[in-house]
Amino acid sequence: MSKVLDWVNKRFPLSEFIEKHVTKYPTPKNLNYWWNFGSLAGAFFVVQFLTGVWLAMYYKPDVNLAFDSVQHIMRDVHWGWLLRYLHAIGPTGIFFAIYVHMGRALYYGSYKGPRELLWWLGLLLFVSFMAESFMGYLLPWGAMSYWGATVITNLFTAIPVIGSDLTIWLRGDFAIGDATLTRFFSLHTTFMPLAVIGVLLVFHLAALHKVGSNNPDGIELDKKGPDVIPFSPYFITKDLWFISLIFTIFFYFVFFKPDFFLEPINNEPASSLKTPLHIVPEWYFLPFYAILRSIPFKIGGVIAMAGSILILFILPYLDRSEVRSARYRPIKRVLTYIFYLNFIMLGYVGIKAPDAMSPIGLRMSTIGFAGAAYYFLYFLTMPFISRVEPVKKVRFHPEEG
Repeated sequence: MSKVLDWVNKRFPLSEFIEKHVTKYPTPKNLNYWWNFGSLAGAFFVVQFLTGVWLAMYYKPDVNLAFDSVQHIMRDVHWGWLLRYLHAIGPTGIFFAIYVHMGRALYYGSYKGPRELLWWLGLLLFVSFMAESFMGYLLPWGAMSYWGATVITNLFTAIPVIGSDLTIWLRGDFAIGDATLTRFFSLHTTFMPLAVIGVLLVFHLAALHKVGSNNPDGIELDKKGPDVIPFSPYFITKDLWFISLIFTIFFYFVFFKPDFFLEPINNEPASSLKTPLHIVPEWYFLPFYAILRSIPFKIGGVIAMAGSILILFILPYLDRSEVRSARYRPIKRVLTYIFYLNFIMLGYVGIKAPDAMSPIGLRMSTIGFAGAAYYFLYFLTMPFISRVEPVKKVRFHPEEG
């Protein structure tokens, strides 16, 4: 084995690459478990990719065959039900990991210099996963898949001048149909996971290893100093333990509660003549869906939803504090905790009908508007907070490693 490795190393820097980016990669020793969610998202992506390749062998991207091909996978193909449930529930794991990963970056200031590009690449990955999930949701060709795609693609008609033409181009027809299904299948299985997500993932990791990992104290550490340790075996074993724990929970839902995250109405074939009573997207789209509905007119809602993602890209320039971590910024810490609760509340509002009444006697549309307002105010007031906020002295806590 050593002779083979020596032969490879003379022709390709394999051992050098592994040492630099895995085994000897310098990592702050005080990283807590919130830093494990990035690796968790990567593990879920591997599961999605492998199960997707297998499912594509049996799936038929045709409006007359798509729904039946999924039923064939579930009922007739050996272990087909398992691979389909792994792939169908997998996005829940990915977005759960991504949201916690982004929330951690928000709290500890991992978006601040010199990590702006790292933050932007992560946001592009987030948007790419949203697009990938949306296109994949249409493929089962169930009732909710069909109408969910109809509602979402119809949002593009709100764009002035080019909106209608863009919507037709995206669908490949005047309505969701065979052309839409075929192109979504092609993009979902080839271009998006390989040319977009795969490339962005490599760039994201490359940027991370260039600037180094942030830490709970938000201070820059000497990569050769006493406050950093090799990634292996310390953090690689910590990652593997954490991934094993989360996947145990994930497999519980796969084997015992597979319909918990799946819409029952999606077990009915798609029909343009039968509209579900309440069309809702998957849970990981709900906060942005609530922001969309918080504005009573279409173009305003679309602008608000798009703005809720775009504002994240300028966050490094909105936060002008010299201190990264909210651990030492009392005002930002409290506002960030409220932001987390507000984001969860928007998800709850998104799943309810706009005219439904809340337990406190307010309409969901009213609560959604208030939640959307706080979402934007959290970011827009950050320049002011950065100037007036008292900060504590930054200390390093090596015992947290």
